[in-house]
Amino acid sequence: MADRSFLSWPFFEDRHREHAERLEAWCAANLPVDHSDVDAACRRLVAALGDAGFLTPSAIDPADPQPLDVRTLCITRETLARHDGLADFAFAMQGLGTGAISLFGTPEQRQWLEKTRAGKAISAFALSEPRSGSDVANMEMTATRDGDDYVLSGEKTWISNGGIADLYCVFARTGEAPGAKGISAFVVPADTPGLKVAERLEVIAPHPLARLSFDDVRVPASSMIGRPGEGFRIAMSVLDVFRSTVGAAAMGFARRALDETVARVGNRELFGAPLFDLQMVQGHVADMALDVDAAALLVYRAAWTKDAGAARVTREAAMAKLYATDRAQAVIDKAVQLHGGDGVRRGHIVESLYREIRALRIYEGASDVQKVVIARQTMGAAS
Repeated sequence: MADRSFLSWPFFEDRHREHAERLEAWCAANLPVDHSDVDAACRRLVAALGDAGFLTPSAIDPADPQPLDVRTLCITRETLARHDGLADFAFAMQGLGTGAISLFGTPEQRQWLEKTRAGKAISAFALSEPRSGSDVANMEMTATRDGDDYVLSGEKTWISNGGIADLYCVFARTGEAPGAKGISAFVVPADTPGLKVAERLEVIAPHPLARLSFDDVRVPASSMIGRPGEGFRIAMSVLDVFRSTVGAAAMGFARRALDETVARVGNRELFGAPLFDLQMVQGHVADMALDVDAAALLVYRAAWTKDAGAARVTREAAMAKLYATDRAQAVIDKAVQLHGGDGVRRGHIVESLYREIRALRIYEGASDVQKVVIARQTMGAAS
């Protein structure tokens, strides 16, 4: 079993430890699932997580709208990722997809949360475009006011849950000002006429991803989340909350890689002795354990800071996401190396972890972008 002594750290309360215990038991009984049909697997996972009550932290309760508990989000993602990367994906996208509604939605828009928290609807966050991934302010998709409606035209790409989502949180240029100040956010049901899945995207760790086309998609003005021109701020606020959870998922992958490695080097013999007896191997294991714990400190510092009432945790979340994902990549690479040929055999757990971790260093802000964010926050604090 993975080391969970971190739950005794002062970042957590008893309710977090109790949640971790319940989720651990559920994961042991239900994960991993069959990934042969990724769309069907994600739908089943969302429904199962909803039935078990584990999607409730993913969005606010419309009847009692308290702030999101980021520590619970992180614990959930870390635990699910350690057991099954697709289960982590299914949970994470429910939260990210409805994040704007949780933080800024109207009572009418928040009715969606009753369905997503129960696993009866799947959500998606539609921000990236073919020419504007990290450069969000450069998006080209438009939303033009037409009487009591807005008409959305353009494309979104690399959309997680694209093709299986029931609702999309879509960001488009409404033109109140140039750049970031002219973007707004909208709730768009998947069955809205003109919204089509233009292409399903295949990646090294299979997840439901798609390029979406919006051909004069008409939505009522009441679909706008927040006010006109607030879309960029809304998107950044959502990412501010959920970015540290990406680091938590990376830790889940890294902890699993460490567990598998400890078992491997303790049982595998080389030159008539356990592999662990080699000092170089001991050095690798020490580096892996150090990276996991250091990442955990950064991730749960960011989560605790947000839960303690900080308006923004841009610097803390960027550090957590950058360090945890980069070091998890290094941990998993060592695990592959220490597993030898088995480490690159398709279907082996460390081989799947090697494919799963890579995307986390790109989505919700690539590692290089996080360095820019951290540098600017550091300079800003010093001025």
